[in-house]
Amino acid sequence: MKKRNRGVQKASGKWPVVLDFVYILVGAFFVAVAFNVFLLPNNVASGGVSGISTILNGVFDWRPAYVQYAFNIPLFIAGLIFLGVQFGLKTAVGTVVLPFYVLLTENWEPWTEDPLLGALFGGIGVGIGLGIVFRGKASTGGTDLAAQIIHKYSGLGLGTCVAMIDGMIVLAAALVFEIEAGLYALIGLYVTSKTIDLVQVGLNRSKMVHIITNRQEEISQAIFEEVDRGVTKLSAYGGYTDHERPILMCVIDQTEFTRLKNVVKKIDPKAFVIVNDASEVLGEGFKRE
Repeated sequence: MKKRNRGVQKASGKWPVVLDFVYILVGAFFVAVAFNVFLLPNNVASGGVSGISTILNGVFDWRPAYVQYAFNIPLFIAGLIFLGVQFGLKTAVGTVVLPFYVLLTENWEPWTEDPLLGALFGGIGVGIGLGIVFRGKASTGGTDLAAQIIHKYSGLGLGTCVAMIDGMIVLAAALVFEIEAGLYALIGLYVTSKTIDLVQVGLNRSKMVHIITNRQEEISQAIFEEVDRGVTKLSAYGGYTDHERPILMCVIDQTEFTRLKNVVKKIDPKAFVIVNDASEVLGEGFKRE
């Protein structure tokens, strides 16, 4: 009996790993399709190795899949040398499978010949694909690895390194094609980043509310009874009085904010209320992993 239970635990432990690879394969396919039907036909070089392959395709008519292999594989090897083996199998799979999908879908007909639509929907498609890949705790390699190498040895922030590389690619697109192509590429980059956030975080948005009041107990009880949410007391001291003044913190769904605001206003109209967006909340009453 014990052996059988151990076997079940081992089997169940493999599923998250399998699911990660499914995410990589599915996400890379989304990226490849968006590249071939939206970005490449409209010369939208929105950063990364795919942007480089778009530029080289426009100048020399080189097949994008081969260009991506030519950049991705050496960059992956450089990542192993300079950053260690932590990138491992998942990044290797992403590095290899994305150009393969690009090659597989290169004969698909463009879905639009409008550069603006290509930038918008190409950015959405790439963002969805990369977001799915990131959920698999992997990447598709490419210039992300180059940015991490520069970050490690230059001391520059990782975001700065990524922006610097993508900026040079967008600038090259503007010089090779035309200024408008560079502007469309910027639109594609922006949409991609926002879509990645959406895939990672989801559509459900929550609010984190901090309440400073002299009627803490009454408001806490009212929130519990009328909003059905818990409250946490945070230790704090007034800057002017130097007296202890605990702050109530409550995380709620955005649809519950009006109800909570009315509860606080009814009990203490002078309460000081601070509201912040909470992008992702895990736990009881919210999303569970």
